[in-house]
Amino acid sequence: MISRDELVRACDELLQVERFKDYTVNGLQVSGSERVVRVLSGVTACQALLDEAVAWEADLVLVHHGYFWKNEPVTVTGMKRRRLATLLANDINLLAYHLPLDAHPELGNNAQLANRLDLAVDACADGELGEGLLWVGRPPSGMDDRALAARVHERLAREPLLIGGHDGEIERVAWCTGGAQDMITLAREAGAQAFISGEISERTTHLAREMGISYLAAGHHATERYGVQALGEWLAREFGVTHRFVDIDNPA
Repeated sequence: MISRDELVRACDELLQVERFKDYTVNGLQVSGSERVVRVLSGVTACQALLDEAVAWEADLVLVHHGYFWKNEPVTVTGMKRRRLATLLANDINLLAYHLPLDAHPELGNNAQLANRLDLAVDACADGELGEGLLWVGRPPSGMDDRALAARVHERLAREPLLIGGHDGEIERVAWCTGGAQDMITLAREAGAQAFISGEISERTTHLAREMGISYLAAGHHATERYGVQALGEWLAREFGVTHRFVDIDNPA
């Protein structure tokens, strides 16, 4: 058991939330129980995840995608009301970290994706590339873009959409999880021959082909399942809380 405030303070310090200008609030978004024994984590604080938290009697829900996004309606109605009512009625805390959880050099989504795909990191969350959100490194030797796509499919259990732009072996690869498709230009400028992210836009296809860089859209949800798990496991090790990750399937 740990106090909620101590747990939140530890996460805020670990992830250096003050470094980031984000589209949402990082940290404690909804307060509940002052004591935390059970932490349930997931990618997004959707109703299905909240229902799992209630059934499991969680004290805290830890997510990558929480609430209160920039430019969203401020009224508490409909879906937002139901979600908040679930948390408040059951005294459950909601803790969310967006960009800070993408960038963390060990627990973050980009670091965890590199581990999953066996990517050797050359540049990461040092602020030099995309405010530390674009990572650059090297895949296992002998891989072309099709072999890299096969590796993504195998390790993430999600077949990526591959847009071929580079022919031959990939010696330098860049990646940023989630909705970072527009970082493809920065990836190419950093010398990458392939770029892995979550989503794809119509323009991404033309950018990849014309810049000569292969693009792999591996799924927003699929690429961001691992940082929140790593953070939850860190909390379990550091503070002795019980942690459980729930993967609410999302094909996007």
